[in-house]
Amino acid sequence: MVSHGGASDLHILFFPFMMQGHMLPLVDMAKLFAAHGAAVTILTTPANADIIRPTIPCSVQLHIIPFPSAQFGLPQGCENRSSILSEDLRVKFIQAISSLRHPFDEVLTVLRPHCVVTDMFMPWTHQIAAAKGIPRIIFHGTNYFSLCASQAFNRCRHNLDAGKPLIELPGLPHRIQMLKTQIIDFEKLAGTPMEFMAELLREVKEVEPKSYGAVMNSFYELEPDYVQWHQEETTTKTWHVGPVSLCNKAAAEKSARGGGGGQQMQGNAGECLKWLDGKPAGSVVYACFGSGSLFTAAQLREMALGLEASGQAFVWVVRNAGDEWVPDQGYYERIEGRGMVVRGWAPQLLILNHAAVGGFVTHCGWNSSLEGICAGLPLVTWPLYAEQFYNERFLVEVLKIGVAVGSEVFSFTQEGRPVVEAAKLEVAVRRVMGDDEEAGERRRRARETAKMARTAVEEGGSSYMEIDRLIRELIEECARKES
Repeated sequence: MVSHGGASDLHILFFPFMMQGHMLPLVDMAKLFAAHGAAVTILTTPANADIIRPTIPCSVQLHIIPFPSAQFGLPQGCENRSSILSEDLRVKFIQAISSLRHPFDEVLTVLRPHCVVTDMFMPWTHQIAAAKGIPRIIFHGTNYFSLCASQAFNRCRHNLDAGKPLIELPGLPHRIQMLKTQIIDFEKLAGTPMEFMAELLREVKEVEPKSYGAVMNSFYELEPDYVQWHQEETTTKTWHVGPVSLCNKAAAEKSARGGGGGQQMQGNAGECLKWLDGKPAGSVVYACFGSGSLFTAAQLREMALGLEASGQAFVWVVRNAGDEWVPDQGYYERIEGRGMVVRGWAPQLLILNHAAVGGFVTHCGWNSSLEGICAGLPLVTWPLYAEQFYNERFLVEVLKIGVAVGSEVFSFTQEGRPVVEAAKLEVAVRRVMGDDEEAGERRRRARETAKMARTAVEEGGSSYMEIDRLIRELIEECARKES
């Protein structure tokens, strides 16, 4: 690593939102800044520290504060949003996170970091840091395209044609059309169980322009048009420093990332990888929908039948408990040797980068999307909620490495999403895993994009240099304040 001339005296505190999709990339980012010479501390709670600890080097410090589970009616030890399934508990979890204001204030007083990097879903950290004269940098957890698409929607949301199901997002570098049902207007959530989400996002928007800037888990070569569009259309400074997951190089790091440190989980991981070892290169499709997604039994049944009918070998991660979704008594016998169903958790980085895997069925969460991109895989896209429908358009229409399965309705709940039939999944998987010219070209683009991703984080690459640039800027900011 290059010498920064003072980087080791720069202390950055990283405070992740306690949800796998937000926590894991910010921890990876902390590791990258430590590798560039900064003094780094990660602030978290006891249960989340157990998840993080196996994956961080000794150069990264952990600072632990208690989490008020019982005080807010959460089960004991429930400290991560990914373990919460009910809407009622999700509201309580957000309230519990917000109650960490006082401990956060105390930590800043004790540690006196030069800068804090906190998740967008903790906007209250801005006021506390600002009161102490500490710059706060936002972690968005998504890409430039989705930020630009969201801004474009907000510009046209009051002028939609009620008679047309499609929306064209205005002013973007590409022509992007989406179904109205794929975009949620958070300002219309008043009086619904998700009203708390609208209020939280209002606070996020309010403090963003006041923050020092934002770090993005993306890289310039992936979306140059949208990096430029965002810089021209907003006042928020950004630094693209990803793909951050590429900091995990050793198999042990990749395996433990995400909470796979338990003996049973490691056993499941070993069994899955051994199974993949026996498959031909590029022959297996991997299906996983992230740490926060559940489906109705009817939808899982269609997935099971679609994967079976595709004729492809597959590894399918299912988070739902129980077997109500199993199509019939002979299902497991029919897929034996060709299909593996993994319950709960899987070593995703190791699976995606296994030579046997040739395609990825994903919910289009940005972490999973970017991990698939880094593995050089074409994608079957099945978005559910959040910015996932924007990500789908980016993967399918801008990067042209994805095939949409046909998910058409944004819903935070499994019951709110219409069932996607098995035949649609079968067709999408066959298109991605096929040997025709279209599939071959898609694979070629995916491999080229993966090469660009690896180059971006190598010494001298665009993301590598962005981390250097931000560190130097923060050092100069500290020197200015002290002079």
